[in-house]
Amino acid sequence: MSQPPALPDVDAVFAALAHEARRHVVLLLSQLGGELPSGYLAAHFQHSWPTTTRHLKVLEDAGIVHVRREGRSSHYRLDRDRLRDILGGWLRHIEPVGPDKTWTSTGPKTTTGLTQRVRKKKGLPK
Repeated sequence: MSQPPALPDVDAVFAALAHEARRHVVLLLSQLGGELPSGYLAAHFQHSWPTTTRHLKVLEDAGIVHVRREGRSSHYRLDRDRLRDILGGWLRHIEPVGPDKTWTSTGPKTTTGLTQRVRKKKGLPK
């Protein structure tokens, strides 16, 4: 299993996806594929151009999209692997634990064993 995503990465992605407009951008990029120009993305929203660019910047800062700037235009591409790593890594935490998953215990198996261990650590007689 791969390394779990870092907490700041998880927080950044979830914060970015918390807004409906940004989730809409992700859906547009995922369904239309490839790169899409910022003007095309902005045309799908009722809000102003500065608001659209702020939403795109949040997605970029979270690593959800990559931007290729060409002169005055910007082209956005979805980072599917990052979304899979972050969201998939987080979703693994809510998977039910089945009988195939086992853990070996290294600690005491009973309260008596725990008491003896504590007493031993403190240098007390059993």
